[in-house]
Amino acid sequence: MLEGRTRRLVIFPRRYNAGRRVAMAGMTMAEKVLARASGRERVAAGEFVEAKIDLAMIHEITGAPSCLTLRELGIEKVWDPARIVVFNDHAVPADSEATATLQKHLREFVGDYGILNFYDLRDGICHQVLAEKGHVLPGSLIVGTDSHSCTYGALGAFSTGIGATEMVQVFATGRLWFKVPPTIKLVYIGQLPPGVTAKDMALMTVGRLGADGANYRGIEFAGPAVAGMGMSDRLTLCNMANETGAKVGMVAADGVTLDYLRDRARGQGEPVLPDADATYETTVEMDVSHLEPQVACHPAVENVKPISEVAGKEIHQAFLGSCTNGRLEDLRQAATVLKGRRIPRGVRMLVVPASQEVYLAAIREGLIETFLEAGAVVTNPNCAACGGIHGGIMAQGEVCIATTNRNFPGRMGRGTETYLASPSVVAASALAGKIADPRRL
Repeated sequence: MLEGRTRRLVIFPRRYNAGRRVAMAGMTMAEKVLARASGRERVAAGEFVEAKIDLAMIHEITGAPSCLTLRELGIEKVWDPARIVVFNDHAVPADSEATATLQKHLREFVGDYGILNFYDLRDGICHQVLAEKGHVLPGSLIVGTDSHSCTYGALGAFSTGIGATEMVQVFATGRLWFKVPPTIKLVYIGQLPPGVTAKDMALMTVGRLGADGANYRGIEFAGPAVAGMGMSDRLTLCNMANETGAKVGMVAADGVTLDYLRDRARGQGEPVLPDADATYETTVEMDVSHLEPQVACHPAVENVKPISEVAGKEIHQAFLGSCTNGRLEDLRQAATVLKGRRIPRGVRMLVVPASQEVYLAAIREGLIETFLEAGAVVTNPNCAACGGIHGGIMAQGEVCIATTNRNFPGRMGRGTETYLASPSVVAASALAGKIADPRRL
């Protein structure tokens, strides 16, 4: 059992004493980004600001309505064609005429409005590609028509999901209003044991906070365990911030961030660090030194249990991929477990790299060969079964163990069950035909 401390602080946007203003507390990372973007010296939780957007992202499933509405309103130009990034990534190649039509709308939008950054069916998942192609800069304000746009907080950006209607305003004006969120600070002490990963930390956090435990809050991920993470793990951690209801999840930019961006960055960011006297709604300290692999069980992502309580659950499918865990480091973890072993008949394993860059690197390292020799099926980069709209949908009564971020009932098919875990657990479970602890291999 993890030990932790919780401290609750009251937020005062302004404090006065007998008519004389008292010095205000410092700002969190989220407050600093929104202050800069709204042209103000400082902001406080609970205030409303109108902020300039640094980058906007859409994909075919949720973004096409924004493009169509823009045309219906007669708006012929976007605020900045260089600050909009467009993706066809969720179901590529198109799985239906309806999806093909959505993708056609985006291609036409890109051409008609002169959008400079367009990634079509070969490139990969938006959240992975946006980071690896250097579009995400520390201290920037980013919005996307996808709830997991919070992923980019791993690079010190304030990034969040918005609706299609809000995106129309962004396309037209480059501005959007925000309510400054209060921030929860999560401090992870100790170091993860062998065989335990950032995905396990993320699942443990969702289980502890609950699916609504951080509703419209910012989260700052901090502490020695986070500082010691590579960028891939930080992306996983921030990707799942949304599963607690958080508006944004952020990791302070440091040497790891700068190393990752060294040959990628498209511009100069303005990294922000939280002030030492920043006011947090809650601070939670968690010791991860004795954490074991975690599994989010059907039917909710907050239904998290240690693998020792779940091992033995029969599965039919194992899914490795998604914007949460489809990076090269994730594929390496799974390949290490599968090397020299064979997945039994009756179990299907799907491997979907998060981007073309990841796919090519995995080929060069021999990882794809390992997956194929083990009996897995490898497909082109896309969201696949994660969103329940493409390859990997299951039949009623079937069970999947997946590296994705959500396990809503029926998400991978009516009457199905999905369990969430790390790449290592998914690979070990594929070999066993049931949920299994990779540390035993």
